[in-house]
Amino acid sequence: MQILHSNDENFKEKLDQLINRSNVDMAGVMPVVNEIIKSIRARGDAALKEQIAQFDGWEVNDNLAISQDEMKTAYENINNELKDALNLAYTRIKNYHEKQLEKTWLSFENNGVVLGQKITPVDRAGLYIPGGKAAYPSSLLMNAVPALVAGVEQIVVCTPAIGGKVNELLLATMHLLGIKQAYKIGGASAVATMAYGTQSIKKVDVITGPGNIYVATAKKLVFGDVNIDMIAGPSEIGIIADESANAKHIAVDLLSQAEHDELASSFLLTTSKEFAVAVSDEIDAILPSLQREKIARASIENKSAIIIANDIDECVEIMNALSVEHLELACDNPYEYLGKIKHAGAIFLGHYTPEAMGDYLAGPNHTLPTGASARFFSPLGVMNFIKRTSIISMNKQAINELGDACMALARAEGLGAHELSVKLRKSMD
Repeated sequence: MQILHSNDENFKEKLDQLINRSNVDMAGVMPVVNEIIKSIRARGDAALKEQIAQFDGWEVNDNLAISQDEMKTAYENINNELKDALNLAYTRIKNYHEKQLEKTWLSFENNGVVLGQKITPVDRAGLYIPGGKAAYPSSLLMNAVPALVAGVEQIVVCTPAIGGKVNELLLATMHLLGIKQAYKIGGASAVATMAYGTQSIKKVDVITGPGNIYVATAKKLVFGDVNIDMIAGPSEIGIIADESANAKHIAVDLLSQAEHDELASSFLLTTSKEFAVAVSDEIDAILPSLQREKIARASIENKSAIIIANDIDECVEIMNALSVEHLELACDNPYEYLGKIKHAGAIFLGHYTPEAMGDYLAGPNHTLPTGASARFFSPLGVMNFIKRTSIISMNKQAINELGDACMALARAEGLGAHELSVKLRKSMD
C-alpha cells in the first residue's frame, strides 16, 4: 500500500488524483445503456426478456415476478441465528429511520397569512439490489426500510437472477420486509424498466439502490423522468488514527472496503510514520487469508493510500478534501474532531466502532455518497421517499398588507398578469 507524506514535493498532485477518484468513464458505456433504455421504452417486455438472455444469461420462459411463496419458503429455510440477525437489523434500522420522519405543519401570522408544508410519500418506489459479485440482503434492508417508514404503499424490488435463481437470503429478507412486488431483472435493464414501465410492470416515482457502472449510468440518464437517490460508485473508507489505535484493527477496517471491489478506495491518515508502516505490514500479512484476496489486493495496490500528516488537524483537512463515504475517527478523543468534519457519508467514532457495524445493523443507512460526492449528497433516508408540498393561504388583510410589495416586484420583472392578479384582489370589497 503506497505511503505518502503531506510534506512530499509532489503530494498535492497525488492528493488531487485521490480526490478525483470518482472520474469514471461513463461515456464508454453510455451508448450501450442508451440502447437498453430506448429498447425497453419502445418494446417493453419483449426487449426486457431479450436483454435478460443477453446480459443475465438465462431464458425467460414465464413472467419475471418473484412469488411471495418463494420468499416465505426461503425465510423458513434459513437458520435461527440468521433470522435473529436479520430481525435485529430490521428493528434497529427501522427505529433509526423513524426519527427522520418529517411532519406536515402550518404556521399562522397575525395578519391572516397561513403558511405550511405538507409531507406526502411517493406512490411507488423502485429498489435496485445488486446480485453480481455478491448478493447483499443488507442493501435490501437499507433501501426498503426508509421507504416503508415513509409510508410508500407500493415498493418494487429488482435484482438480477443468476441462471434464473435469486439468492435465497435475499428472498428471505424480502419476506421479512413484506415485499409484494419483486422481479428477476438486473443492471441497466432494471433501471429502465422501473423508470418507464413495460406491459407487465408499472413505472415508479423514485429509484434507489447501488449498482455497477451500467446501473449508475442508467440512473443518471433516467433522472428527471423519475427521481433517484444518488449516483454511487465503488465503496470507500477513510480512517484518521492516532497512536492510540490498534494497527491490526485499522488494517482490517481498510481491507473491509477493499474486498468489495477492485475499484474501492481505502485511506488512512495518521501523524506517525511508525504506525503507518505497522498498518501497511498488517495489511500484507492479512491479505493472503481473505476469501476475496484478489479483489482486495487490486484495491489496496491501485486505489488506496496511507498519508502521514503533520498533525491531526491536517489529517482532518485532508479528509475533508477526500470527502469519503465512510469515515472512522480512531482516536482516544474522537468527539474533539467530530465538529471539524465537514464532508463524509457516515462517521464512526472511537476504537470500538468498525465500519462493518454500520453496514449491517447499527441503524443509520449504509447507502452513502461516494467518490467525494459527500460534499453535496446525503445518505439514503426517509426523505428520499417523500415529497414536500408548500401551503399558502391569505385573507383580505394579508393581501392588502403584502400586495403592494408583490406588485412592485412583478412590475420590475415585466410580468403584468402577475401584478394584475394581486391588484384585482386588493380592489375586492
